[in-house]
Amino acid sequence: MPNARAVVDRLLGTFADATRGRDERRAVRLVKLLHTLVTERGESTGAVMARRAVALYNGLEESGRALLFDRLAREFSPDPDLVFAAASRYLEEPSPDTLAHLLRVSEPPRQEVFRRMNSAGGGTATLVGLRSRLLERLGAHPHLESVDADLTHLFGSWFNRGFLELRRIDWNTPASVLEKLITYEAVHEIRGFPDLKRRLERDRRCFAFFHPALPGEPLVFVEVAFVDQMPDAVTPILAMESVIGDPRRARCAVFYSITSCQPGLRGISCGNFLIKQVAEDLQAELPNLKQFVTLSPVPGLRAWLAERAARRPSLAPLLALLEAGAPLPGPGFDEMLSAVTAHYLTREWDQGQARDPVARFHLGNGARLERVNPRADPSAKGQRQSLGVMVNYGYALGHVERNHESYMRRHVVAASSAVERQAKEARTLLGEDPGPH
Repeated sequence: MPNARAVVDRLLGTFADATRGRDERRAVRLVKLLHTLVTERGESTGAVMARRAVALYNGLEESGRALLFDRLAREFSPDPDLVFAAASRYLEEPSPDTLAHLLRVSEPPRQEVFRRMNSAGGGTATLVGLRSRLLERLGAHPHLESVDADLTHLFGSWFNRGFLELRRIDWNTPASVLEKLITYEAVHEIRGFPDLKRRLERDRRCFAFFHPALPGEPLVFVEVAFVDQMPDAVTPILAMESVIGDPRRARCAVFYSITSCQPGLRGISCGNFLIKQVAEDLQAELPNLKQFVTLSPVPGLRAWLAERAARRPSLAPLLALLEAGAPLPGPGFDEMLSAVTAHYLTREWDQGQARDPVARFHLGNGARLERVNPRADPSAKGQRQSLGVMVNYGYALGHVERNHESYMRRHVVAASSAVERQAKEARTLLGEDPGPH
């Protein structure tokens, strides 16, 4: 006779199969409903169907979502024959009518499905959550990229700057939002409400973007500290016992943390508007502020340096000491680490963008790389990602457009003379031509 464990495993397997079957049947019903929804012309009936579609999706488990995503990719794409015929007709007769027809038949029906679902109560939040789940599957299922492309296209319109509301977060903000800041903070962990309270004192600021369709849900938030000069370490800023300063005497506003809160909005530009808007507002509020800078991590540094150390033995001792957390023997290692970091941030590119994701964000916003700060972040996360290095990006509001154009069009990183000098010094160390870049 089978033992008890085998019986239990068989029963659990049967239950799991039954649950998966129910979930997939629910997804099939949803797919049928979406086919009807996309062709429904009656406004009232369409609204009812949209609400039903949102409810059905929110009831799906993993197996049902997987089936839905696959069917969205296969069954809600443009008809190739119709697109070819419309394109041929447009080539023969390029007129507004033939162009309009071509655009109409080449638009994936998925986009209309998502628009109609978005019209239902809670539809926007549902679609943001749907994309978050979709992104989790994208790497293993590249055929779903077309579905993601449609959502990205629509979100780019629905979450543009004109729809976003900038709010200051302070100690009087509803507790539900404050709790979300603690949960979402992705750069420097907030260790409970006492830590958060210090980050909201009068010499600090926190601002977030909200969207009217997602009330109470911050999309992205930035934390700011007012200090006397450009900082070279994050510990004094994060210290809960630090003295509360007078913001009217500060000379520098430092953006020390920026966090995107919604995984389903990855790649949708919100944060770039946030920093520049906050800088403008702070300059109007506190004219004593003369400098707007960040204190930013370099999350790709350790992985990149490990790649280079594998090919360049002279870098291996530096990487080994840094990864071991051993005391570094003298300032020479700081200089070496600063030099290779400067090179990494100004010379290493990936598909026309800076290789480091944080550098890509700030340089794309028109910031200038001001300074490299070794030993700036002693936290475990800072050591693991950035080897303790942090950098300052400067936002000179009169120069951001010029810097942005140079970066995007000519692949030139705006950097201080000190950073440029360090980047050139690193070329010999890295085994590259030490000549001019």
